[in-house]
Amino acid sequence: MRQFTLLAATAVVALTTGTVAQAEPGGCIKYGAAGAVGGHLVKHGVLGAVGGCVTGMYRRHEYRKEAKQKAALYDQEHPGAKGTYQEKATAYDVEHSTQPGKMTSGTPAPTAGTPPAAGQQDTHF
Repeated sequence: MRQFTLLAATAVVALTTGTVAQAEPGGCIKYGAAGAVGGHLVKHGVLGAVGGCVTGMYRRHEYRKEAKQKAALYDQEHPGAKGTYQEKATAYDVEHSTQPGKMTSGTPAPTAGTPPAAGQQDTHF
């Protein structure tokens, strides 16, 4: 029992002190596995895995390209800022209230003194 507890505690420490999780799309392995399962259902597992892998690589490439664009915009606003392009892209998202994966927010911020749009009521309970 003592060895099992020690082993379990070691496993928990090893799993929690690993690398920091990246908030990126899955990539080749994740999408390839999903494609293989989907392809297996229609008797084309290898073709599904290849298609899933290509899709995953493309999605990750697009995500990183957009993150680098956001980092460049952040550098324009904050000259001399330190950090990786991922940290700067996250800071840009926080400052500009955009959703990850979108360069601009979907709705403009309301300005003070403007009446609410039709159908929107300012109700407080």
